[in-house]
Amino acid sequence: MKLRILKSAVTNPWFNLATEDWIFNTLNPDSHTLFLWRNSETVVIGRSQNPWVECKIDKMEADKVFLARRQSGGGAVFHDLGNTNFTFLSPKDDYDQEANFTIIINALKKLGIDADLSGRNDMQVGDKKISGSAFKHAADRSFHHGTLLVHANMQKLGDYLNPHPLKLKAKGIKSVRARVANLVEFNENINHETLSDAIIEAFCEYYNDTAPVEELDEASLAKQPALNKYYQQMADWDWRFGKTPEFSHHIETRFDWGIIDLHLDVKHAVISEVVIFSDALNVELIDLLKETLTDIKYDRHDIKAKLAKLGQAHLDVAAQINDVSAWLLGEMEG
Repeated sequence: MKLRILKSAVTNPWFNLATEDWIFNTLNPDSHTLFLWRNSETVVIGRSQNPWVECKIDKMEADKVFLARRQSGGGAVFHDLGNTNFTFLSPKDDYDQEANFTIIINALKKLGIDADLSGRNDMQVGDKKISGSAFKHAADRSFHHGTLLVHANMQKLGDYLNPHPLKLKAKGIKSVRARVANLVEFNENINHETLSDAIIEAFCEYYNDTAPVEELDEASLAKQPALNKYYQQMADWDWRFGKTPEFSHHIETRFDWGIIDLHLDVKHAVISEVVIFSDALNVELIDLLKETLTDIKYDRHDIKAKLAKLGQAHLDVAAQINDVSAWLLGEMEG
């Protein structure tokens, strides 16, 4: 069984997740493949997660933090350049999940760090989690990917993954927080390059073979149409937000001119139904709000633009519309 080693020079998460899909769906699974990569500041959510529940979308936007949705399951994680990510692909009949963990553990030993497997998915040093994994299987191939915390910014874990508690009744998976630690706590000289080199060395030693390291960059997109197709999917709003499981958002407040009790049902990140209870005297205002908010994206920019346009078209209730807009947008902030 031959080996293949790929390493990304790109830190765009959509490129790297697209590369994973390309590896899983397109590469011939007649070899054991190792892919090493890392992302710029990114929140990566699982396939069945709700970004509005998991993330502070507005803060991420302001700080130019990527949002990515991976194909596999699991919870939300924060990636930055202090994370080293690994992916193993093997033929299904020669797949050995334990072997993958052994390779990572052996690589860490080379750097003076004693790690152990914790449960089925995680690795830890002492009682601190330093790595999490997820898995995917097809008829002829199996896939194992995970992340190693090298010197990740732990403060930003809280900045982007502890959302303001919206009144959302969401389906899908919610993340469970765990005690985590960076590998630099156990070896202050470790970094992405030294760790990658150790993993490559342990990979080759385990299979008693060698392979050249193939560097992937943006030019790879032009050479591989399938890779470019996956990249376009990963970057698309409909994948990152539109694949969100159905949820509802219920908020209520009192204005000088009346109470608004607003219920939004959201399907594929589009507001599918709007119900408003109110004691406001202007019934037309309530009808206009319901009509405007129905069938638009559950997106602060879209909602702000639609309500602004509504206010311009109905100057007699523009002040009330502006009140509702400011309130709703504020409630949507993470």
